Amino acid sequence: MTSCFELSTLIINVLSPQTNINFMRKILLSIVLLFAVISSVIAQKLTVESFKLAPSDLTAQTQPRKDLNNRNCAIVKVQFVGELTNIEGNVIMPLVKRNNETWVYMPQNTRQMKVITKNYLPLMVTFSDYDIEKLESNRTYVLTLLGSSQQQVQQTQTLTIRYTPSSATVLVDNKMVKGMNGVARTTLPVGQHSFVVACDGYESEEGTVKLKASAPSNLQITLTKETMAIQQSTVAQPTVAQQPVVQPTVTNSDNISIPVKDGISIDMVRVEAGTFTMGATPEMKEPDDDEKPTHQVTLTNDYYIGKYEVTQALWQAVMGNNPSYSKGNNLPVERVSWDDCQEFISKLNRITGKKFRLPTEAEWEYAARGGNKSRGYQYSGSSNLSDVAWYKDNSGSKTHTVGSRQANELGIYDMSGNVWEWCQDCFGTYSNSSQVNPTGANSRSKRVIRGGCWYYSAGCCRSSYRDYNTPGSRFDNLGFRLVLSE
Repeated sequence: MTSCFELSTLIINVLSPQTNINFMRKILLSIVLLFAVISSVIAQKLTVESFKLAPSDLTAQTQPRKDLNNRNCAIVKVQFVGELTNIEGNVIMPLVKRNNETWVYMPQNTRQMKVITKNYLPLMVTFSDYDIEKLESNRTYVLTLLGSSQQQVQQTQTLTIRYTPSSATVLVDNKMVKGMNGVARTTLPVGQHSFVVACDGYESEEGTVKLKASAPSNLQITLTKETMAIQQSTVAQPTVAQQPVVQPTVTNSDNISIPVKDGISIDMVRVEAGTFTMGATPEMKEPDDDEKPTHQVTLTNDYYIGKYEVTQALWQAVMGNNPSYSKGNNLPVERVSWDDCQEFISKLNRITGKKFRLPTEAEWEYAARGGNKSRGYQYSGSSNLSDVAWYKDNSGSKTHTVGSRQANELGIYDMSGNVWEWCQDCFGTYSNSSQVNPTGANSRSKRVIRGGCWYYSAGCCRSSYRDYNTPGSRFDNLGFRLVLSE
């Protein structure tokens, strides 16, 4: 490109000596100003104001899109006041426009994206720069962008939802809004937003509301009772919550029952020590890289593991509350973080005098495979997933009574499907070396979850499949089961 100096020199040489010197100065000044304007436009840059996981945003789950491997994508919601023309990278098209927000569907394990806008230089966003190593399936992320000359002035307004019954859950734009005494209030950008009000035993209500800058918006929602739901709510608790109290004989017994309080006990199954191959063994179809390499693991001590996932009845007895989205004493507790589980276990141990804990990842997989009674199934208890699991194809998009599918070789239920289960370990990569009583990676921020759930596809229910979440994450498809050491 010709410089301002070169161009001005050319003009001076072309003009005759008689040309008025003031005229030439005006031309030169105009040229300099023109180039300054052009350079300013070209130099405008995008910057990342923030890029983070939105743990309470369920859009990736409620409005899913499959990648080329038939797995659910992650969603990156790009927030930008301006004209976003394209996203380059590993994108499952098309893009979804929502006011000043663009939804970008990307497969799990994606690590970067390139943002193209009309008036700014292209921006490459590398996720690890913002403490996100890679995208996770079924998770929603928010990327907020600012232009170098841009003033982000966004009009907002208050939405108030009054609802009956007061125990209902309120979602706005797939995000939970905390309510009190039947009133939920949130501040949102002006424009159209979706809402859902739901409660166990009632017909849910959903719709859209358009917020105007001129005044706050108010909704009054009264849910209608559902006859079938009322009947189901009175179903007796499963055996895990209603068994008679039996003092356990921890040694010399394959099955024990440990009393807690209020007639509730914990059924546990003994897993004998042994050696197994952990990871993507031949029966595990289409494994992910995280399941490789296979490696030999030896567990030197017997242990007891929960026959069932921890139920809401058990959680209520210990904690005095029930955080679950889908309510029912016989359903697995969910919406509990890893940190919540540690608090629960601490209280449970004080009540029982025992030493309960979360299973290590190796203990979990060994038990899921059937321990020393394993028959080499792909899933926990069968290679036909519907026999043993509640998952995406048969769950009806909800959790189910614990123990209502077939048990595995050890007599343990729901280690495939129903809800994800927290493990004690931090998430890390596998080594091909043999290990004895492994306890996971050191100094990592993410904790292992196992087993798949009611919302996920069959592949996530394999006994070897691995995933992770941050310790504070809470989802309506995430629970746990207990381990008791000898």
